[in-house]
Amino acid sequence: MNLGFDGRRAVIVGGSYGIGEATAAILLREGAQVIIASRSRDNLEAARTRLEAATGRAPEIFVADVVKDAGSAAALMEEVRTRWSALDLLVSAVGGSVRADFDTLSDEDWLASYEFNVLSTVRSVRAALPLLAAGDAPAVVTLGAAAAKMPYAHQIMTNVHKAGLLGLVKTLALELGEKGIRINAVGPGRTRTPLWINRATKMAAERGVPVEEIFAEFAEEIPLRRFAEPNEIAVMVAWLASPLASYITGQSINVDGGIARGLV
Repeated sequence: MNLGFDGRRAVIVGGSYGIGEATAAILLREGAQVIIASRSRDNLEAARTRLEAATGRAPEIFVADVVKDAGSAAALMEEVRTRWSALDLLVSAVGGSVRADFDTLSDEDWLASYEFNVLSTVRSVRAALPLLAAGDAPAVVTLGAAAAKMPYAHQIMTNVHKAGLLGLVKTLALELGEKGIRINAVGPGRTRTPLWINRATKMAAERGVPVEEIFAEFAEEIPLRRFAEPNEIAVMVAWLASPLASYITGQSINVDGGIARGLV
């Protein structure tokens, strides 16, 4: 497949595992120059080793905690400026869900979820804007969630904040379009990322059942009756980021096995 990434400059924030890492693998195979960023150097170095083994090419790595450190995104983009002087693609793959009932959540819980799921992307995009404006057919893709279009019970913070992320994408599409910058979101459904593997492992231990029984239980609501693999989500991220999607902006596209039942 030729997605038109040869020589293009890409940063993936949250690129050390899961969907972010799977996206990095596609971009590297397609010839892009890639920097992956994460708050953990150990995770980044492990991802670099895996990616080089899988693709024959190694990404650059940069330690940045865009959730807790407001200056991290700016430091990351200063590194990009030094290396490349411009940026063609930003992927924000930071975020996740917390299973909890509404009446158990404190203000601190809500603020932490907002930083994790919304402010992390705000910081990354804001810091990257001057570099994207100087890029070639620049694009931004952020990871949302199927829950933004079909709220799940016991995941109220995720439902609210991922829906807010869609508002961010729609608004930025209007503001950034005149600069030639596209922005879209991909809404994964239930995917075998470390977050879900850890959650299923914990639930299996609590119930005394095999982990696959937990996955099978949660897959019953999915029309395709299985969880996604990270690469199945990453394919959509890469396509939306590519020049092939040059007339698509302000959209949120679910890759969820059909779990979201809404018409929009």
